[in-house]
Amino acid sequence: MNGVAGRAWAWTRVGVLALLWGSTFLWIELALNALSPVQVTLSRCVLGTATLLVACLGSGRRLPRGRAVWGHLVVAAFFCNALPFAMFSIGQQTVDSGVAGVLNATTPLWSLLIGVVIGSERGLRPVRLGGLLLGFAGVVLIFAPWQTTGPVGWGALAIVAAAASYAVGFAYMGRNLVGRGIPTISVSAAQLIAATGLTSLTLPAGGLAPMQIDPKTALAVVLLGVVATGITFHLTYRIIAAEGATNAATVGYLLPVVSVALGAVVLDEPFSLRIAAGMVIVLVGVALTRRPKQTLSPSASADTPQALSAPRA
Repeated sequence: MNGVAGRAWAWTRVGVLALLWGSTFLWIELALNALSPVQVTLSRCVLGTATLLVACLGSGRRLPRGRAVWGHLVVAAFFCNALPFAMFSIGQQTVDSGVAGVLNATTPLWSLLIGVVIGSERGLRPVRLGGLLLGFAGVVLIFAPWQTTGPVGWGALAIVAAAASYAVGFAYMGRNLVGRGIPTISVSAAQLIAATGLTSLTLPAGGLAPMQIDPKTALAVVLLGVVATGITFHLTYRIIAAEGATNAATVGYLLPVVSVALGAVVLDEPFSLRIAAGMVIVLVGVALTRRPKQTLSPSASADTPQALSAPRA
């Protein structure tokens, strides 16, 4: 695949993932009308696991084997699934779905900082760093923390913690699970199995409460588990494998556009010119962070999957 086609395909995958991932916050908001945070988290893990297991069966793939691999899967499942899923469900009890998506957009900044610390981001270009900082400035503009009213407190902190946890999970997956010869559908299914097991341990903390689910809530739970968890998580793994953990986390910068739009249209959440301006700044920042590196040798082009793939330990 040539450079232009490769970039177009990469943007297409990022766009689809942003649309699916950005809708997650809407489905969580609707699911919380009838389910506790633990129940929402466990439901999406179970349905996501079932979706990917069916995909594995249909494609003739097997789950990975080996104690070492499953050890890595458990760690990745904690940071990339169980912990952030729970934090979002807890945080969205007091934070609007649109704002949740905005706060989640800090993931690329955390991912970049982690990449610098662990050495996976060598020779960071000023234009890329500037794009990340510009995108974060757009997030700040949308959130407007200087205002005296709005969603603040433990709910917002829980969502920021989820965003940071995603960044840790992406980096860990890129170093220990990607590029090991295991099909992405197999490793993503196995990781959600591990996440389901970890989340099951939290059932005593509100997971056993009675539920009264209406058709609207049931549909939200199914979409959250099948589409926004199972399919989205598999696409995330594919992007990490093709383009690296930091580029995968850049999808988070597109989430405010989707989450704020859905929150405003479906849930009648607030929308203003300030939010619109912030989203434009975010998109400009994304464009800068994904600008290909100019090299003298075509073989060293940053557009190739080899150049963009996550580092291997």
